[in-house]
Amino acid sequence: MADYYEILGVSKNADKAEIKSAFRKKARTLHPDVNKAPDAEEKFKELGKAYDTLMDDEKRTLYDRYGEDGLQNAGYDTNGPFASGFGDINDIFNSFFGGFGFSQREVDPNAPQQGDDLRIDIELEFKDAVFGISKEIKIDHLETCPSCKGTGAEKGSTPVKCPTCGGAGKIQQTTQTILGHFTQVTTCPDCKGKGVKIQNPCKECKGSGQVTKEKSIDLKIPAGVDTGSKMRLANEGDMGKNGGPSGDLYVVIHVKPSDYFKREGFNVYTTLEISPAQAVLGDDVTIKTLDGEKTITIPAGAQYNQTITLKGEGVPYLGKQNQRGNHIVILDIKTPSNINDEERMLYKKLYEIYTHKKFSEKTSIMDKVKNSFSKS
Repeated sequence: MADYYEILGVSKNADKAEIKSAFRKKARTLHPDVNKAPDAEEKFKELGKAYDTLMDDEKRTLYDRYGEDGLQNAGYDTNGPFASGFGDINDIFNSFFGGFGFSQREVDPNAPQQGDDLRIDIELEFKDAVFGISKEIKIDHLETCPSCKGTGAEKGSTPVKCPTCGGAGKIQQTTQTILGHFTQVTTCPDCKGKGVKIQNPCKECKGSGQVTKEKSIDLKIPAGVDTGSKMRLANEGDMGKNGGPSGDLYVVIHVKPSDYFKREGFNVYTTLEISPAQAVLGDDVTIKTLDGEKTITIPAGAQYNQTITLKGEGVPYLGKQNQRGNHIVILDIKTPSNINDEERMLYKKLYEIYTHKKFSEKTSIMDKVKNSFSKS
């Protein structure tokens, strides 16, 4: 798999300005308009993927840690901005850099235009993110007006030819300069380049041909998503114009933290408090895992911060539901603050065994106060 940094020819700590500059230079040499090599188109698409990833902070962090698989597992579209084709080199520079010394071309208002992308943020419970869930979401998006069927004209009427430009969508203006006559063709200001005007606008959509409607979507969230994960639902955004495709809907995940589990990547961590006796002698204890309660064995001689790993009992990998991270149990040896007489005698004995010296009872001020009250 190609390395995105190598494709752009930048170092792994390159900033966005360096990445943008590198893309601009490479695009001028790799674009099929100027490069006639058989693999020019494929290389240009790869260049677009590299630029799109490394210019996005979230995508770049994920790519640096897990590579392209990590992007796919997190729900990102890794096909790149040029997967479905690209315009000529002028279009590229106008789109990415607002022009770069090339003549800019006007957008035909009657050409098919893709609808706007939409975004919705949703919050999940910790376990729903771990194991996945089906969830109904509701969005407001633009749809074709049902009254005028998208024409923008009131029922029974139709758009008419623009009287200003005669239906051409453009007008020609000639001005006198010291160098002679200068003729310029511009977009018609009356019809905005469409060539037609709506005399009786549709009452429901006010002539736009589009209305905002609420839509319910059954969303299937895969197991293993985390805060920051994104899901792309193709063609669920706003409707396109002039027969263009609808935009996409991006669902951004936010996960509520758990009071018990701490998640890092696909591993989960929990802390287990044990007594000094359990640490010395070992024990079998029941703990809560993602899959329910489970008995684990504490080895004899366990140390503070020692870990016990439950392999394959962590969070499922995105896109690989049969593979899971680990559940790591961290041992915390809890020293008792209140002990009875029998326990005190046993601890004295242990003290003398380990230190090889007689234990000297040192009565605290609080003990003396307690004793005085008990005598009275």
